[in-house]
Parts: sequence; C-alpha cells; structure tokens
Amino acid sequence: MRIPALIALLSANPAFADITVTFAEGAPTDRFTIAANDSCVTGPVQMTIDLSGSDAGLVFDVTAAGAGVEVFQPFVLVSGAQNVTGYSELTDGDTMLRLDIATLTTPIAFTTDLDDTIGQREITISNAEIAGATVTLSTADETITAPFGDNAVARLTPNGCAG
Repeated sequence: MRIPALIALLSANPAFADITVTFAEGAPTDRFTIAANDSCVTGPVQMTIDLSGSDAGLVFDVTAAGAGVEVFQPFVLVSGAQNVTGYSELTDGDTMLRLDIATLTTPIAFTTDLDDTIGQREITISNAEIAGATVTLSTADETITAPFGDNAVARLTPNGCAG
C-alpha cells in the first residue's frame, strides 16, 4: 500500500468526541470544569455529579454548618453561566449536584468546596480521593455515566459522536 492511500485510510476512521469533567483542588475553592471536545452534543443536556461513590466519601461543603470541615465555599458558576439554565440547590453535606445545560458549545466551570468524610485530608482533596465519583450525562437520546479516575477527570463519550 502506498503512503497516500494509507494516510487516506487512517484519516477515514472516525474520531470520537467526548465531554470531560475535570476536578481541580484549590484553596480556598475547588473547581469543576465541563468541556465538550467537539460539537457533537450541544444541548440541552442534564449533567449530574455524584460524589457518593468517591474513595474519600466526599461531600459538598457549602455552608459554615453541617458536614463540612472548617472552610466552606458556596456553589458559584464562574464560566459559561449563560449556558446553565438551572441547577439543584446544594445543602451542606450533599453528595449530588444536577446541572441543566442549554448548550455545551463553551466550557462551563463552577467553584465550591469539597471535603472528605473519612478523615484522610478533610479540607484538601487529592486527585485520587475523587476517584469513584461519577458524572452522568442525559440527552434526549441517551444517558451515560463515567467515573472520575485517579487523575480527577471523568470522560463521557456519547453514542453516535464520530466526526
């Protein structure tokens, strides 16, 4: 096979689009970023972040009272707020957050505070401590779930997203 034919064959294979949700520990706020790496799924979608399966028993620490430790931070949309049409109200100690998203054409980011409940580090969270938490994406056509890995990234690949 000649080189041009090989290049054409390789470039004909579809590249799969994905949506990544990244957690970044920070002081005093932690940050989640949602980014579609292609325009395959634009919206509307519903996304749920579920901390209940996390290795460290993570909870949202959004008020001075409740399950959190010391420092707390409320939920704040810091990027892409114009694309979020609604979200579930967080109370201190919650493990689940739902976001209603009109479009994923630009990244969405929010800050809050997460604390662990099994006493590893409590007020700071390592990447590995969010492992096991999940992200669920629901569209009109499907619902898919992906776990956060030790690298604090969850990657969702919707069906039919080939470019």
